[in-house]
Amino acid sequence: MNLRQLRYFCEVVEAGSAAHAAERLHVAPTAISMQLGQLEAHLGGELFDRSRRPMEPTPLGRFFYPRAKELLLQAVRLDDEAKGLATGSHGWLGIAFTRSATFSVLPRAIRQFRAAYPQVQLDLVETLSEYQPAQLRQGRIDIGLSRFIGPCEAPPDLRHAVTLDDPLVAALPLHHRLAGRTSLRAAELADIPFILYPKDPISPFGQQIVAALKAAGAEPAVAYSAVEIYTALSLVAAGLGATLVARSIAENNRTDVVFLPVDDIATSTTVVAVTRADEKSRLVAAFLEILAHGERP
Repeated sequence: MNLRQLRYFCEVVEAGSAAHAAERLHVAPTAISMQLGQLEAHLGGELFDRSRRPMEPTPLGRFFYPRAKELLLQAVRLDDEAKGLATGSHGWLGIAFTRSATFSVLPRAIRQFRAAYPQVQLDLVETLSEYQPAQLRQGRIDIGLSRFIGPCEAPPDLRHAVTLDDPLVAALPLHHRLAGRTSLRAAELADIPFILYPKDPISPFGQQIVAALKAAGAEPAVAYSAVEIYTALSLVAAGLGATLVARSIAENNRTDVVFLPVDDIATSTTVVAVTRADEKSRLVAAFLEILAHGERP
């Protein structure tokens, strides 16, 4: 199966006959028939009911048409973007990010980058920090916005650039008895059901939060586990418990949750831009510059 066969097939569907499709494509009708025959042989079934005039797609043809059309559109987009990248008139930048980065550095950086480089295609994908190094090594992304608790040393083939130091604060239900306080101590959270996140087998983030509480003398009772931070905060808002989040999330989040500093927890999170150590892309450098300074490069 190839793109020519897909193109000829879609043209026959839209034109209603092989003859009309051949006229529109400026090829011989025999070329259309030959390509359709090869495609049907490959698929193992007929795509058209040739006993009808105009020809009508069979059930297989009706299934195949919209998917073939989408593949052709993707091929055109790929061709345009690759040519633009090769000539320098366009570009592509893949960015992975943790969901919590959408509360702080990411929206501003994207706005400023798009203003400076309107022809660059941004491919944004939400990915936990632990999965971003593999995507960088595979070339699927160019920058990863990760969040770590405590120090995190970059592997030899990657580079870390700190973009934000983000201390932990407590998230409590709006009407909790402690919600009117200006700050808390870690031990006061021990009597409240604790909501752990993210629920992922390779992420240590939740356990590191628990370790920070234990280091401050608290023994949190984990009652719920959430897949990601939005779910965790929804559970807090529902009155099911408390959790710890980064301060930037408190500054730009919901009004049915109260966020309070925890006086005796010194542990902080860090938002880090992760790139390949041998990265030479001017677009990566420009995005890192915006992350670092908040200004156009």
